Amino acid sequence: MRIAVPYQNENVFQHFGHTETFKIYTVEEGNVVSSEIISAEGSGHEALAGFLAEKSVDALVCGGIGDGAMNALNAAGIKVCAGQEGVADEVIEAYLRGELVDTGVNCDHHDHHDHSEGEGCHCGGHDEEEGCGCGDDDDCGCAGGCGGCSGCAPEPIMEGKNVGKTCRTHYRGTLNDGTQFDSSYDRGEPLEFICGVGMMIKGFDEAVKDMEVGDKVNVHIMPEDAYGEVDPDAIFSMELEMMPQARELSVNDHVYLQDMYGRPFPAKVVEKDDDKITFDANHEMAGKELNFEIELVDVLDA
Repeated sequence: MRIAVPYQNENVFQHFGHTETFKIYTVEEGNVVSSEIISAEGSGHEALAGFLAEKSVDALVCGGIGDGAMNALNAAGIKVCAGQEGVADEVIEAYLRGELVDTGVNCDHHDHHDHSEGEGCHCGGHDEEEGCGCGDDDDCGCAGGCGGCSGCAPEPIMEGKNVGKTCRTHYRGTLNDGTQFDSSYDRGEPLEFICGVGMMIKGFDEAVKDMEVGDKVNVHIMPEDAYGEVDPDAIFSMELEMMPQARELSVNDHVYLQDMYGRPFPAKVVEKDDDKITFDANHEMAGKELNFEIELVDVLDA
């Protein structure tokens, strides 16, 4: 089984018809055995259905999607689970456990979450560390639905000889205390991404943009060039009587909540008592300084 996700900044990209890249997961016996990041090759909206069919994709897990694209995917025999948001790897794990809720056709997917209206827990127990290399889930600037969207395609946001090119890098990421939080060396597979278009955190892109194949560098990245500072507005509490299903949760559980539009977003339980539960929807790397050892393995379209 092959599952595709519109992919940007390590997350599920929210406008299916404007995605520039997909992450495709190969699944055997309910487990991901491999994954790859591929370019959409300029296809858009309904044309993407044929593109995915050519790649032998069986299912699509996505955020926002319109009627035409949905019909085309259904006609191609590709199962769709729409309305998903968050770190792509975690979303796929939740999908394989049957914990995601499909919203169907939706177009209003560019607004920011209103956490005060969060409701419903769809999954928990995500204990894996979130990946390192990608970040900053920037809004593309669209004001409303799919029909009027423009400018979502990734464009260079910096200059450098590798900017706009598909790069493959090995890396090892550590915190200032030496704790390793991620490593492509351990997975045995380089990370593939388009350099300098926002698929990666800024500091990672800055390190790679002028490297030569075979070069190795060590970089220290401050929060503003990584996952940003901790946003206090993303930490919020709810009365348990409003969320009875949350009574089964414990501190440090990872869950998906729903915003006021029914769209899921990831959060972590940080406090809980008999009456109230508190969630933190900040990225787990928010506010942290990161250190990377980076090796440029290849530039595919040099």
